[in-house]
Amino acid sequence: MAVKIRLARHGAKKYPYYRIVVSDNRSPRDGRFIEQVGRYNPNTNPKVIEINAEKVDEWISKGAQPTDTVAKLIEIAKNGGPVAVDPSQKAPSKKAQAKAAAAAEEAAKAAAEAEAEGAEE
Repeated sequence: MAVKIRLARHGAKKYPYYRIVVSDNRSPRDGRFIEQVGRYNPNTNPKVIEINAEKVDEWISKGAQPTDTVAKLIEIAKNGGPVAVDPSQKAPSKKAQAKAAAAAEEAAKAAAEAEAEGAEE
């Protein structure tokens, strides 16, 4: 029997939270499971990740395979949890990144020229 450690979706429409469960890989996503080993709520800031590491390690030693997403969540939980992110702060666009890189290049070039002139004196 192949056993997986995976997410089972719960919650309302467009407002999910997940249980981290150990289940047979033939069972439906939200269906029967062997044991619940944690919870994950992506709707809060910071995201809530509660994992019973002892149970997870026990199941992995027995041969259970975590899914890619659960493996990432386990790593985050072991390294101290997620960091709160301000939702109003967006990543800069590609144009803004290119402008920032060009400005940094110009600043580095100007600093190198100023250093070269200082060395001549």
